[in-house]
Amino acid sequence: MERNVTITHSRPSLDDEEIRLLQNVLTSGQLAQGPQVRGFEEELGTFHGLPPGVATSSGTAAIHVALLSLGVGRGDEVLLPSYVCSAPLHAVYHSGATPVLVDVDPSTGNMDPNDLKRRLTAKSKAIIVVHLFGLPANLGEISTHGLPVIEDCAQALGAELGSEKVGTLGNLAICSFYATKIITTGEGGMLLSHDPDLLTRARDVRDYDKKNDFKVRFNYKMTDIQATLGRSQLQKLERFLGQREALAGVYKEQLATLPCTLPPSEEGRIYYRYVISSQGNVTELTQKLLKMGIEVARPVYRPLHRYFNLEGYPGAEMAWKSHLSLPIHPSLTSQDVHRVCHALQQALKENPQ
Repeated sequence: MERNVTITHSRPSLDDEEIRLLQNVLTSGQLAQGPQVRGFEEELGTFHGLPPGVATSSGTAAIHVALLSLGVGRGDEVLLPSYVCSAPLHAVYHSGATPVLVDVDPSTGNMDPNDLKRRLTAKSKAIIVVHLFGLPANLGEISTHGLPVIEDCAQALGAELGSEKVGTLGNLAICSFYATKIITTGEGGMLLSHDPDLLTRARDVRDYDKKNDFKVRFNYKMTDIQATLGRSQLQKLERFLGQREALAGVYKEQLATLPCTLPPSEEGRIYYRYVISSQGNVTELTQKLLKMGIEVARPVYRPLHRYFNLEGYPGAEMAWKSHLSLPIHPSLTSQDVHRVCHALQQALKENPQ
């Protein structure tokens, strides 16, 4: 990559094969939910050792459908981490329930099981657990409270906890296929579960047409255009994950002596994001790197508790103030990563701890 070309923080990985497959769908005349969607649902379910999933128009829609499938509604409380994008928060409000924000472990960004325990009440109905940045959360402790668990695997497709894939450990799981996720359909999501009853309820509320009764349902369908792209991407998942892991290895080697904390390298994780911690001013560091042609970002735009001016989230505050996400996606080369590391070294010298 040329020195004057900006290295982007994230981007989709597409090729000529996907262009050809999309052309085939466009000329077929079958654009809306159809055989490609069913194929994608079957293939992602098989990948996880589960029944066919329920494809949706977005990951947020998948979380909403998951909550409705569990019977979550007005008067219920849903626990979710504060240090995450706002999609789960929107889904909880769409369900009519009340969100209860939980603090996180700043070293991982994942939900703090001890803080979760403190925030449980008689109204608690479900827990949304986000496997942040590709690092599996501690489901062993989180699952001991007798509440349904929804695994948010938007950033962790293909990760494993022990010998089991994330997405197979809770009552329900959701995936997201936004443009810059591990695999993409442009926009899109999917709900997964071992439980056939939950899957049946999810399919029922996903779309409203041709029903014998009336209740509030939605138009959360995925299109065959999206699913065709998703099926092609899924075939490349293992390669994508391998490329990301190789780039993470370069970062680990090159950044070892710099004044920053590297992400946990736990077995089974994937690298959706490569997130370091810096004691300097992250905003200033971001600006300095951009001037050097390196696009980095805070991995979470804003902790959810800040929207409500809530206190009592020291872990999320620490994570937000120190975390910096470096470029890591299959379009990058090891030379690109070396360039990022060199720029980071220079920026850290100018941005004292």
